[in-house]
Amino acid sequence: MILGYQAVDVDNHYYEPLDAFTRHLDKKFKARGVQMLTDGKRTQAVIGDRVNHFIPNPTFDPIIVPGCLDLLFRGEIPEGVDPASLMKVERLSEHPEYQNRDARVAVMNTQDIQTVFMLPTFACGVEEGLKGDIEASTASIHAFNRWLDEDWGFDRPDHRIIAAPIISLADPAAALDEVDFVLAHGAKMVLVRPAPVPGVIKPRSLGDPSHDPVWARLAEAGVPVGFHLSDSGYLHIAAMWGGKSTFEGFGAKDPLDTVLLDDRAIHDTMASMIVHGVFTRHPELKVASIENGSYFVHRLVKRLKKAANSQPRHFPEDPVEQLRNNVWIAPYYEDDLPLLAETIGVDKILFGSDWPHGEGLESPLSFATELAGFDAADVRKIMRDNALDLLGVNVASAA
Repeated sequence: MILGYQAVDVDNHYYEPLDAFTRHLDKKFKARGVQMLTDGKRTQAVIGDRVNHFIPNPTFDPIIVPGCLDLLFRGEIPEGVDPASLMKVERLSEHPEYQNRDARVAVMNTQDIQTVFMLPTFACGVEEGLKGDIEASTASIHAFNRWLDEDWGFDRPDHRIIAAPIISLADPAAALDEVDFVLAHGAKMVLVRPAPVPGVIKPRSLGDPSHDPVWARLAEAGVPVGFHLSDSGYLHIAAMWGGKSTFEGFGAKDPLDTVLLDDRAIHDTMASMIVHGVFTRHPELKVASIENGSYFVHRLVKRLKKAANSQPRHFPEDPVEQLRNNVWIAPYYEDDLPLLAETIGVDKILFGSDWPHGEGLESPLSFATELAGFDAADVRKIMRDNALDLLGVNVASAA
Protein backbone atom coordinates (compact mmCIF):
# COMPACT_ATOMS: atom_id res chain seq x y z
CA MET A 1 0.00 0.00 0.00
CA ILE A 2 1.49 3.32 -1.13
CA LEU A 3 -0.05 6.35 0.57
CA GLY A 4 2.29 9.13 -0.52
CA TYR A 5 2.94 10.07 3.10
CA GLN A 6 3.96 8.25 6.26
CA ALA A 7 1.25 6.90 8.53
CA VAL A 8 0.78 7.20 12.29
CA ASP A 9 -0.15 3.87 13.90
CA VAL A 10 -1.83 4.31 17.30
CA ASP A 11 -1.79 0.62 18.24
CA ASN A 12 1.69 -0.89 18.36
CA HIS A 13 3.03 -3.14 21.09
CA TYR A 14 6.25 -4.21 22.72
CA TYR A 15 6.84 -7.47 24.57
CA GLU A 16 8.02 -6.69 28.09
CA PRO A 17 11.21 -8.25 29.46
CA LEU A 18 10.89 -10.25 32.66
CA ASP A 19 12.14 -7.37 34.80
CA ALA A 20 9.79 -4.67 33.48
CA PHE A 21 7.94 -4.52 36.81
CA THR A 22 10.84 -5.40 39.10
CA ARG A 23 13.91 -3.53 37.82
CA HIS A 24 12.91 -0.37 39.69
CA LEU A 25 10.49 -1.79 42.27
CA ASP A 26 10.91 -0.78 45.90
CA LYS A 27 12.25 -3.90 47.64
CA LYS A 28 9.54 -3.86 50.28
CA PHE A 29 7.03 -4.80 47.58
CA LYS A 30 9.07 -7.69 46.19
CA ALA A 31 6.64 -10.34 47.46
CA ARG A 32 3.53 -8.24 46.83
CA GLY A 33 4.04 -7.11 43.26
CA VAL A 34 4.92 -8.99 40.07
CA GLN A 35 7.26 -11.97 40.46
CA MET A 36 8.65 -14.14 37.67
CA LEU A 37 9.23 -17.65 38.99
CA THR A 38 11.05 -20.34 37.02
CA ASP A 39 11.01 -24.05 37.85
CA GLY A 40 13.78 -24.88 35.40
CA LYS A 41 11.47 -25.55 32.47
CA ARG A 42 8.77 -22.92 32.65
CA THR A 43 8.49 -19.32 33.79
CA GLN A 44 5.26 -18.14 35.34
CA ALA A 45 4.10 -14.74 36.49
CA VAL A 46 2.92 -14.51 40.08
CA ILE A 47 0.96 -11.34 40.70
CA GLY A 48 0.07 -10.69 44.29
CA ASP A 49 -0.17 -14.16 45.75
CA ARG A 50 -1.24 -16.28 42.79
CA VAL A 51 -0.12 -17.46 39.37
CA ASN A 52 -1.50 -15.11 36.73
CA HIS A 53 -2.53 -16.51 33.34
CA PHE A 54 -3.24 -13.26 31.49
CA ILE A 55 -0.02 -13.99 29.55
CA PRO A 56 0.64 -17.73 29.91
CA ASN A 57 4.28 -17.42 28.82
CA PRO A 58 5.74 -14.13 30.13
CA THR A 59 9.09 -14.86 28.42
CA PHE A 60 7.32 -14.34 25.07
CA ASP A 61 9.54 -17.03 23.58
CA PRO A 62 8.29 -18.38 21.27
CA ILE A 63 5.97 -15.58 20.23
CA ILE A 64 3.02 -15.52 17.85
CA VAL A 65 3.62 -14.35 14.27
CA PRO A 66 2.11 -10.93 13.48
CA GLY A 67 -1.25 -11.15 11.76
CA CYS A 68 -1.47 -14.93 11.63
CA LEU A 69 -4.98 -14.91 13.13
CA ASP A 70 -6.36 -12.44 10.60
CA LEU A 71 -8.84 -14.87 9.06
CA LEU A 72 -10.11 -15.85 12.49
CA PHE A 73 -10.94 -12.29 13.47
CA ARG A 74 -12.49 -11.52 10.10
CA GLY A 75 -14.69 -14.61 10.40
CA GLU A 76 -13.32 -15.90 7.10
CA ILE A 77 -11.79 -19.26 8.02
CA PRO A 78 -12.20 -21.62 5.04
CA GLU A 79 -14.54 -24.54 5.59
CA GLY A 80 -12.77 -27.54 7.07
CA VAL A 81 -9.82 -25.52 8.44
CA ASP A 82 -9.13 -25.94 12.14
CA PRO A 83 -8.83 -22.45 13.70
CA ALA A 84 -5.99 -23.72 15.88
CA SER A 85 -3.94 -24.39 12.74
CA LEU A 86 -3.75 -20.65 12.07
CA MET A 87 -1.52 -20.12 15.08
CA LYS A 88 2.10 -19.65 14.01
CA VAL A 89 5.04 -18.88 16.29
CA GLU A 90 8.62 -17.67 15.92
CA ARG A 91 11.66 -17.17 18.13
CA LEU A 92 11.78 -13.91 20.05
CA SER A 93 15.55 -13.70 19.46
CA GLU A 94 14.90 -13.30 15.73
CA HIS A 95 12.99 -10.07 16.31
CA PRO A 96 14.86 -7.51 18.40
CA GLU A 97 12.33 -4.90 17.27
CA TYR A 98 9.84 -6.39 19.72
CA GLN A 99 11.94 -5.26 22.68
CA ASN A 100 14.42 -2.68 21.40
CA ARG A 101 13.63 0.91 20.41
CA ASP A 102 16.33 1.39 17.77
CA ALA A 103 15.49 -1.90 16.11
CA ARG A 104 11.79 -0.96 16.11
CA VAL A 105 12.45 2.40 14.45
CA ALA A 106 14.40 0.58 11.72
CA VAL A 107 11.38 -1.67 11.09
CA MET A 108 9.03 1.33 11.10
CA ASN A 109 11.13 2.80 8.30
CA THR A 110 10.49 -0.29 6.16
CA GLN A 111 6.76 -0.13 7.01
CA ASP A 112 6.55 3.53 5.95
CA ILE A 113 5.30 4.55 9.39
CA GLN A 114 6.27 7.90 10.87
CA THR A 115 5.06 7.48 14.45
CA VAL A 116 3.60 4.73 16.61
CA PHE A 117 1.85 4.74 19.95
CA MET A 118 3.74 2.03 21.85
CA LEU A 119 1.51 0.10 24.24
CA PRO A 120 1.90 -2.79 26.71
CA THR A 121 1.18 -6.48 26.33
CA PHE A 122 1.79 -8.21 29.67
CA ALA A 123 1.14 -5.01 31.64
CA CYS A 124 -2.49 -4.92 30.47
CA GLY A 125 -3.30 -7.58 33.07
CA VAL A 126 -1.34 -6.36 36.09
CA GLU A 127 -3.69 -3.82 37.66
CA GLU A 128 -6.52 -6.34 37.81
CA GLY A 129 -4.16 -8.85 39.42
CA LEU A 130 -3.15 -6.33 42.10
CA LYS A 131 -6.47 -4.58 42.68
CA GLY A 132 -6.69 -6.06 46.17
CA ASP A 133 -3.42 -4.37 47.20
CA ILE A 134 -3.59 -0.76 46.07
CA GLU A 135 -0.26 0.20 47.64
CA ALA A 136 1.57 -2.60 45.81
CA SER A 137 -0.30 -1.80 42.59
CA THR A 138 0.74 1.85 42.75
CA ALA A 139 4.38 0.97 43.48
CA SER A 140 4.47 -1.65 40.72
CA ILE A 141 3.05 0.68 38.10
CA HIS A 142 5.52 3.40 39.04
CA ALA A 143 8.35 0.88 38.68
CA PHE A 144 6.95 -0.13 35.28
CA ASN A 145 6.78 3.46 34.10
CA ARG A 146 10.41 3.98 35.06
CA TRP A 147 11.37 0.89 33.06
CA LEU A 148 9.30 2.09 30.09
CA ASP A 149 10.97 5.49 30.00
CA GLU A 150 14.38 3.89 30.40
CA ASP A 151 14.02 1.30 27.63
CA TRP A 152 11.71 3.06 25.16
CA GLY A 153 11.41 6.70 26.21
CA PHE A 154 7.98 8.28 26.67
CA ASP A 155 8.84 10.57 23.76
CA ARG A 156 11.84 12.02 21.99
CA PRO A 157 12.18 15.11 19.79
CA ASP A 158 11.56 13.14 16.59
CA HIS A 159 8.21 11.81 17.93
CA ARG A 160 8.86 8.41 16.30
CA ILE A 161 7.70 6.41 19.32
CA ILE A 162 5.10 7.61 21.81
CA ALA A 163 5.43 5.13 24.68
CA ALA A 164 2.39 5.57 26.93
CA PRO A 165 2.91 5.15 30.70
CA ILE A 166 0.16 3.69 32.87
CA ILE A 167 -1.80 5.68 35.43
CA SER A 168 -3.73 3.84 38.13
CA LEU A 169 -6.45 5.95 39.73
CA ALA A 170 -6.89 3.61 42.70
CA ASP A 171 -5.11 6.02 45.05
CA PRO A 172 -6.11 9.51 43.81
CA ALA A 173 -3.19 11.31 45.50
CA ALA A 174 -0.64 8.81 44.21
CA ALA A 175 -2.25 9.00 40.76
CA LEU A 176 -1.68 12.75 40.63
CA ASP A 177 1.94 12.25 41.72
CA GLU A 178 2.41 9.71 38.94
CA VAL A 179 0.90 12.06 36.38
CA ASP A 180 3.33 14.76 37.48
CA PHE A 181 6.20 12.27 37.22
CA VAL A 182 5.40 11.10 33.68
CA LEU A 183 4.65 14.62 32.43
CA ALA A 184 7.99 15.81 33.81
CA HIS A 185 9.64 13.00 31.84
CA GLY A 186 7.98 13.97 28.58
CA ALA A 187 4.90 11.74 28.33
CA LYS A 188 2.67 12.68 25.40
CA MET A 189 -0.06 10.16 26.26
CA VAL A 190 -1.08 8.07 29.27
CA LEU A 191 -3.03 4.84 29.61
CA VAL A 192 -5.85 4.29 32.08
CA ARG A 193 -7.48 0.88 32.38
CA PRO A 194 -11.04 0.76 31.00
CA ALA A 195 -12.60 -0.51 34.20
CA PRO A 196 -14.12 0.60 37.48
CA VAL A 197 -11.45 2.13 39.69
CA PRO A 198 -10.46 -0.19 42.56
CA GLY A 199 -11.00 1.25 46.02
CA VAL A 200 -10.30 0.24 49.60
CA ILE A 201 -14.00 0.27 50.49
CA LYS A 202 -15.70 -0.08 47.10
CA PRO A 203 -14.95 0.57 43.43
CA ARG A 204 -15.45 4.03 41.97
CA SER A 205 -16.58 5.47 38.67
CA LEU A 206 -13.98 7.08 36.45
CA GLY A 207 -16.18 10.15 36.79
CA ASP A 208 -15.90 10.28 40.57
CA PRO A 209 -14.83 13.82 41.56
CA SER A 210 -11.83 12.38 43.46
CA HIS A 211 -10.17 11.90 40.05
CA ASP A 212 -10.70 15.48 38.90
CA PRO A 213 -7.16 16.65 39.79
CA VAL A 214 -5.76 14.01 37.40
CA TRP A 215 -8.14 14.90 34.58
CA ALA A 216 -7.47 18.61 35.13
CA ARG A 217 -3.70 18.15 34.99
CA LEU A 218 -3.87 16.10 31.81
CA ALA A 219 -6.31 18.50 30.16
CA GLU A 220 -4.08 21.45 31.02
CA ALA A 221 -1.04 19.65 29.59
CA GLY A 222 -2.92 18.65 26.44
CA VAL A 223 -1.97 15.00 27.07
CA PRO A 224 -4.68 12.54 25.99
CA VAL A 225 -5.83 9.47 27.90
CA GLY A 226 -5.79 6.13 26.09
CA PHE A 227 -8.16 3.35 27.08
CA HIS A 228 -6.66 0.18 25.64
CA LEU A 229 -8.16 -3.30 25.81
CA SER A 230 -7.11 -4.81 29.14
CA ASP A 231 -8.18 -7.23 31.82
CA SER A 232 -10.98 -5.06 33.17
CA GLY A 233 -12.21 -7.64 35.66
CA TYR A 234 -15.42 -8.18 33.72
CA LEU A 235 -15.12 -11.94 33.81
CA HIS A 236 -16.92 -11.79 37.14
CA ILE A 237 -20.02 -11.29 34.96
CA ALA A 238 -19.25 -14.48 33.05
CA ALA A 239 -18.75 -16.23 36.39
CA MET A 240 -22.33 -15.30 37.31
CA TRP A 241 -23.38 -17.44 34.34
CA GLY A 242 -21.17 -20.38 35.23
CA GLY A 243 -17.99 -19.28 33.47
CA LYS A 244 -14.46 -18.58 34.69
CA SER A 245 -13.83 -15.51 36.80
CA THR A 246 -10.19 -14.95 35.79
CA PHE A 247 -8.71 -14.19 32.40
CA GLU A 248 -6.58 -16.76 30.56
CA GLY A 249 -4.76 -15.71 27.42
CA PHE A 250 -5.11 -18.99 25.57
CA GLY A 251 -6.95 -22.27 25.83
CA ALA A 252 -10.57 -23.30 25.40
CA LYS A 253 -13.09 -20.56 26.07
CA ASP A 254 -16.84 -20.53 26.48
CA PRO A 255 -18.26 -18.50 23.56
CA LEU A 256 -20.89 -17.17 25.96
CA ASP A 257 -18.11 -15.11 27.55
CA THR A 258 -17.62 -13.25 24.27
CA VAL A 259 -21.34 -12.70 23.80
CA LEU A 260 -21.77 -11.40 27.35
CA LEU A 261 -18.65 -9.26 27.59
CA ASP A 262 -17.10 -8.32 24.23
CA ASP A 263 -16.85 -4.50 24.33
CA ARG A 264 -18.81 -4.03 27.53
CA ALA A 265 -15.88 -2.63 29.54
CA ILE A 266 -15.10 0.17 27.08
CA HIS A 267 -18.80 0.98 26.68
CA ASP A 268 -19.17 1.35 30.44
CA THR A 269 -15.89 3.27 30.70
CA MET A 270 -16.97 5.89 28.19
CA ALA A 271 -20.44 6.02 29.76
CA SER A 272 -18.94 6.74 33.18
CA MET A 273 -16.74 9.52 31.78
CA ILE A 274 -19.67 11.21 30.04
CA VAL A 275 -22.60 10.60 32.40
CA HIS A 276 -20.61 11.46 35.51
CA GLY A 277 -19.50 14.74 34.02
CA VAL A 278 -15.78 14.41 33.31
CA PHE A 279 -16.01 16.27 30.00
CA THR A 280 -18.40 18.83 31.47
CA ARG A 281 -15.89 19.71 34.18
CA HIS A 282 -12.85 19.26 31.90
CA PRO A 283 -13.98 20.14 28.37
CA GLU A 284 -10.41 20.17 27.02
CA LEU A 285 -9.66 16.58 28.06
CA LYS A 286 -9.04 14.24 25.12
CA VAL A 287 -9.43 10.47 25.31
CA ALA A 288 -8.96 7.64 22.83
CA SER A 289 -10.33 4.12 22.74
CA ILE A 290 -7.72 1.76 21.28
CA GLU A 291 -8.23 -1.90 20.36
CA ASN A 292 -11.76 -2.03 21.72
CA GLY A 293 -13.55 -2.05 18.40
CA SER A 294 -16.19 0.55 17.52
CA TYR A 295 -19.60 -1.09 17.71
CA PHE A 296 -19.99 0.00 21.33
CA VAL A 297 -20.20 3.59 20.03
CA HIS A 298 -23.58 3.00 18.40
CA ARG A 299 -25.11 1.42 21.51
CA LEU A 300 -23.63 4.16 23.68
CA VAL A 301 -25.12 6.93 21.51
CA LYS A 302 -28.57 5.35 21.76
CA ARG A 303 -28.35 5.01 25.54
CA LEU A 304 -26.94 8.50 26.08
CA LYS A 305 -29.80 9.99 24.10
CA LYS A 306 -32.33 8.06 26.17
CA ALA A 307 -30.70 9.06 29.47
CA ALA A 308 -30.54 12.73 28.45
CA ASN A 309 -34.17 12.73 27.35
CA SER A 310 -35.38 11.14 30.58
CA GLN A 311 -33.15 13.16 32.96
CA PRO A 312 -32.29 16.40 31.14
CA ARG A 313 -31.27 18.29 34.31
CA HIS A 314 -28.44 15.79 34.82
CA PHE A 315 -26.91 16.74 31.45
CA PRO A 316 -25.97 20.43 31.17
CA GLU A 317 -24.17 19.51 27.93
CA ASP A 318 -25.36 17.23 25.13
CA PRO A 319 -23.71 13.88 26.01
CA VAL A 320 -23.61 12.67 22.42
CA GLU A 321 -21.82 15.84 21.35
CA GLN A 322 -19.32 15.30 24.16
CA LEU A 323 -18.65 11.83 22.77
CA ARG A 324 -18.09 13.33 19.32
CA ASN A 325 -15.94 16.20 20.60
CA ASN A 326 -13.74 14.55 23.24
CA VAL A 327 -13.36 10.92 22.14
CA TRP A 328 -11.23 9.41 19.36
CA ILE A 329 -11.80 5.78 18.28
CA ALA A 330 -9.28 3.30 16.86
CA PRO A 331 -11.65 0.67 15.42
CA TYR A 332 -10.94 -2.90 14.51
CA TYR A 333 -10.02 -3.07 10.84
CA GLU A 334 -12.94 -5.43 10.21
CA ASP A 335 -15.51 -2.96 11.64
CA ASP A 336 -18.01 -0.98 9.57
CA LEU A 337 -15.83 2.11 9.18
CA PRO A 338 -18.26 4.23 7.08
CA LEU A 339 -20.91 3.71 9.77
CA LEU A 340 -18.43 4.83 12.44
CA ALA A 341 -17.58 7.96 10.43
CA GLU A 342 -21.27 8.73 10.09
CA THR A 343 -21.74 8.36 13.84
CA ILE A 344 -18.79 10.31 15.28
CA GLY A 345 -17.21 12.03 12.29
CA VAL A 346 -14.20 11.02 10.25
CA ASP A 347 -11.98 13.42 12.24
CA LYS A 348 -12.24 11.14 15.27
CA ILE A 349 -11.19 7.85 13.64
CA LEU A 350 -7.64 6.55 14.20
CA PHE A 351 -5.60 3.94 12.36
CA GLY A 352 -4.29 1.15 14.59
CA SER A 353 -2.78 -2.13 13.40
CA ASP A 354 -2.14 -3.95 16.71
CA TRP A 355 1.29 -4.90 15.32
CA PRO A 356 3.01 -7.27 16.09
CA HIS A 357 0.19 -9.17 17.80
CA GLY A 358 -1.22 -12.22 16.08
CA GLU A 359 -4.76 -10.80 15.99
CA GLY A 360 -3.56 -7.63 14.30
CA LEU A 361 -2.36 -6.91 10.78
CA GLU A 362 0.71 -8.55 9.27
CA SER A 363 1.38 -5.39 7.27
CA PRO A 364 0.13 -2.32 9.17
CA LEU A 365 -0.58 -0.13 6.14
CA SER A 366 -2.95 -2.76 4.75
CA PHE A 367 -5.49 -1.07 7.06
CA ALA A 368 -5.89 1.50 4.28
CA THR A 369 -7.49 -1.13 2.05
CA GLU A 370 -10.45 -1.10 4.44
CA LEU A 371 -11.00 2.60 3.58
CA ALA A 372 -12.10 2.12 -0.01
CA GLY A 373 -15.26 4.14 0.58
CA PHE A 374 -13.39 7.23 1.80
CA ASP A 375 -11.86 9.97 -0.34
CA ALA A 376 -8.12 10.64 -0.27
CA ALA A 377 -8.39 13.54 2.19
CA ASP A 378 -10.33 11.44 4.70
CA VAL A 379 -7.98 8.49 4.28
CA ARG A 380 -5.09 10.78 5.20
CA LYS A 381 -6.98 11.98 8.27
CA ILE A 382 -7.53 8.41 9.48
CA MET A 383 -4.08 7.12 8.59
CA ARG A 384 -2.12 10.11 9.91
CA ASP A 385 -3.54 13.55 10.69
CA ASN A 386 -6.16 12.64 13.31
CA ALA A 387 -3.55 11.00 15.52
CA LEU A 388 -1.29 14.04 15.33
CA ASP A 389 -4.23 16.26 16.21
CA LEU A 390 -4.94 14.04 19.21
CA LEU A 391 -1.34 14.38 20.38
CA GLY A 392 -1.13 18.06 19.56
CA VAL A 393 2.20 17.59 17.77
CA ASN A 394 3.42 18.35 14.27
CA VAL A 395 5.86 16.01 12.55
CA ALA A 396 6.97 16.16 8.95
CA SER A 397 6.41 13.10 6.79
CA ALA A 398 9.44 11.72 4.99
CA ALA A 399 7.26 10.87 2.01
